[in-house]
Amino acid sequence: MTTTIQHTVVVGGSSGIGLATARKLLGPGMKVTITGRNEEKLKNAWKSLGGAADKAAFDAAKPDEASGFFERLGPFDHLVLAASGGKGLGPFPTLDLSDIGSGVDEKVRPQLSCLQAALPTLNRSGSVTFISAVSAQLATPGVSGIAAINGMLLTVVPILAVELKPLRVNVVAPGVIDTPWWDFLAEEQRQALFADYAGKTPVGRVGRAEDVADAIAFLVSNGFMTGQVLTCDGGLRFAA
Repeated sequence: MTTTIQHTVVVGGSSGIGLATARKLLGPGMKVTITGRNEEKLKNAWKSLGGAADKAAFDAAKPDEASGFFERLGPFDHLVLAASGGKGLGPFPTLDLSDIGSGVDEKVRPQLSCLQAALPTLNRSGSVTFISAVSAQLATPGVSGIAAINGMLLTVVPILAVELKPLRVNVVAPGVIDTPWWDFLAEEQRQALFADYAGKTPVGRVGRAEDVADAIAFLVSNGFMTGQVLTCDGGLRFAA
């Protein structure tokens, strides 16, 4: 009996949640292609996957590069959009509002641009999974800017699920996850922050990239899920 092989593209698959998702999805029934801007970082990610995935370097923030990649790629089945950014953190009275625009350019625009570029070759019986963040669901001081950025993705998903049907469109909203996203902090600061959030979170720890990868894999595989926000935060939004 012939096994049908599906193909998932993970944009931003060179580290963190994107790389963990590629590792989770790789298997006998799933081909995976990881992408990223930095060729060296992408090569190291590819090596960590044992060379089992395909890889392609391009800048998701540049529509021409995204279009060129998907044209070369040809037909595929699932798109995971893990392009990320770190702008918009800080108390509102002193927040540089231009950071919101920069954050949109870093995260929202690349995710939407890649979906638009992928539509001509993306299998309509497949899926799209955006990655936002729980900050858009938290009433917590200091996250208004980054919440505005991530909230755009939460808002657009149900609209796209209806407009692009039968293509399934969902979004995962991770909580505080121990990934290289936090590398802007010194090690001591990062561990103190993680300990603080672990104490606030009902499950008693911060998340791992693999936790979010499990949630993404569920949305990719479940043909009856569309237009949904799947929050993977250990219950943080209730405690915070």
